[in-house]
Amino acid sequence: MAGDSTPMLLSGNHAVAWGVRLARPHVIPVYPITPQTPILEKITEFHSAGEITAEVIAPESEHSAMSACITASLTGSRVFTATSSQGLLLMHELLHYAAGARAPIVMVNVNRTVASPWAFWPDQTDSLSQRDTGWVQLYTESPQESIDTVIQAFRIAEEIGMPVMVNHDAFYVSHAMESVEVPSQACVNDFLPEYSIPNMLDPDRGQSFGAPVDQATYNRVRREMGEALNNAFTACDSAHSAWMELTGRNYGVIEEYRTDGAELVLVTLGSMAGTAREAVDALREQGHSVGLVKVRLFRPFPNDQVIEALKGIANVIVLDRNYSPGLGGILHQEIKAALYGLQDGPKVHGLLAGVGGVNVTPAKIQELVLRYADNDPVVASIWVE
Repeated sequence: MAGDSTPMLLSGNHAVAWGVRLARPHVIPVYPITPQTPILEKITEFHSAGEITAEVIAPESEHSAMSACITASLTGSRVFTATSSQGLLLMHELLHYAAGARAPIVMVNVNRTVASPWAFWPDQTDSLSQRDTGWVQLYTESPQESIDTVIQAFRIAEEIGMPVMVNHDAFYVSHAMESVEVPSQACVNDFLPEYSIPNMLDPDRGQSFGAPVDQATYNRVRREMGEALNNAFTACDSAHSAWMELTGRNYGVIEEYRTDGAELVLVTLGSMAGTAREAVDALREQGHSVGLVKVRLFRPFPNDQVIEALKGIANVIVLDRNYSPGLGGILHQEIKAALYGLQDGPKVHGLLAGVGGVNVTPAKIQELVLRYADNDPVVASIWVE
């Protein structure tokens, strides 16, 4: 049956590699960087065994890797790559190029601290600092969610004609081992059609990409990019519904947990959602009306869904594992912007929790909830000690 799956004990990175194998890409340019390297190693293992038939390219840098991704994508190939931290930053100029060229590349970024100083811990500043490049950004909580989201990302990217970045936290997800339901090839084949894009380099059509243009043409292209990104909401919903039908696993652009009747709601990205979920359960047992909203789709930002989830809530605490110097938590700012002007909107507290990979326990989150529940809004993000 198409919905068959096999349980395997996998790290988040190896789950990603399995997702790539099942998605059947044609070209995979990847440069190794801690803590992404196990993705490349597992893909190489699959390739050596003949289980991946893609052309696997080992370029001299992440900049070259993304250059290869763009050219391969624009010549009609399904393309995957992976990176982390400084590698993603080195790609920065080409991330803009890929989005502007409407290349439906799928990339996994393993969220890691950016230099300097040099460190290797989970922190989402690397990907969030790329939020204006035009890439769809999705954040996952677990190895299971990572494999599922990678497969969905190919469908989303190819449907809207924009690149997609899937992000999971270093070590908490990338190297953590969990039981993962790996879907069958038949299941993924039912879900993900053969690769086909309308615009590609073809000598018979005489098209080009990246040529100089006048002001009006550039303006039009940026508007078209915006329209394509807005289509990501429908594409994500379609992918989630189809995946639910095939596997029984359901995802949304945001996920709500125990928000019915909640007076306070935690909001976060990535693996911290799992920790927050435990804190919510403990607080509920203590009689506190607390819930959780996990933001999965960060770009385009799901304003309408966030408003719907948080309207009527008295207090919102945003937990950011990232830091924009001079501003504060990036998700905090996005949540405030989404809720701005909402009639009787919640008080929004921004807490910098887990920046640089500092561990944030369920007990710590419970403490934060009790500390800030009745306070005035924390408008400028504050550090959690």
